[in-house]
Amino acid sequence: MTESQPEQTSQPIRGRGAAENPANRFEELHYELDRDDSGQVPAPETKFLRDTTSSIITYNESPDVGFDASINPYRGCEHGCVYCYARPTHEYLGFSAGLDFESRILVKENAPELLRRELVSGNWKPQVLAMSGVTDPYQPIERQIQLTRRCLEVLRDFRNPVSMVTKNHLITRDTDVLAELADYNAVSVHLSITTMDNRLRRFMEPRTSHIQKRLEALTTLSEAGVPCGVLIAPVIPGLTDHEIPAILKAVAEAGGSFAGYVVLRLPHNLTEQFSGWLDRHYPDRKEKIINRIRSLREGRLNQTGFGERMRGSGIHADTIRRLFRIGLEQSGLNSEGPALSVEGFHNPAQRQLKLF
Repeated sequence: MTESQPEQTSQPIRGRGAAENPANRFEELHYELDRDDSGQVPAPETKFLRDTTSSIITYNESPDVGFDASINPYRGCEHGCVYCYARPTHEYLGFSAGLDFESRILVKENAPELLRRELVSGNWKPQVLAMSGVTDPYQPIERQIQLTRRCLEVLRDFRNPVSMVTKNHLITRDTDVLAELADYNAVSVHLSITTMDNRLRRFMEPRTSHIQKRLEALTTLSEAGVPCGVLIAPVIPGLTDHEIPAILKAVAEAGGSFAGYVVLRLPHNLTEQFSGWLDRHYPDRKEKIINRIRSLREGRLNQTGFGERMRGSGIHADTIRRLFRIGLEQSGLNSEGPALSVEGFHNPAQRQLKLF
């Protein structure tokens, strides 16, 4: 099997978005997954590996994202979203962007301590931190080890603003900490919703929260005074784009106040993986969906240039944009979340020094 020719006969694996491990573009060797007597790949067990990184805040210079710095307590994501643009990042670790991405999770066990150390440094310039910029901070393992919660507690202690995106109802566990940050205009939350169709959700993002649970999370956060809304991500042309008005209506009714969207991106071998997923689940729609994606990407399946890669271009991109704008007007949602403030930031260590 090569990166450009994934097995088209692979069957869906229950609880997994991918069904194979395509070759790592950086590695010369590629291992084949064991198969059972029927020739299929058995469901892999999730393994959690210690990440011994010495820093936790990462920076980016992309004008297409709304943050300059982010925290990622985990690398890889057990949610298993087949379309996830972060899948190719697993290749930098020597893994595959396929099943490895959702079953080999690196855990930054000392993330809260690293975060506190970086914030207490005199070199830290208070600014909004995104959590997470790559993988979901509330994937299933977070329920046990609480890395995200402990990082939030550090941010609360410093009153440093944070913007969060998740597909998991588990975020409501931390409503107390988020509400404290909200008192200083230092938090906003996007619940990410791709579709209102839970059957499609199970195929496409198998270990994420039920759509209704995400809407309930919006209600819980809103009632606690935490600014929250929706990120429709990704919008998949020919498959989910028609759902934009229904998603926005449901979010408004749940108590959300703002919304954004991102169209599907397929960097590197994600193009082949997504194509294989369509073969497994929606072969009758595959040609239409692929052609719509190409229409957004100037005839290609992916764009890497800044400016258009998040929204696309062309007739279908304009249609999605208009559909979103009309949905905003009908639902009463804002197109942007609150402008978070660093005015409340304080360094507890410096305060202690002043007392002495």
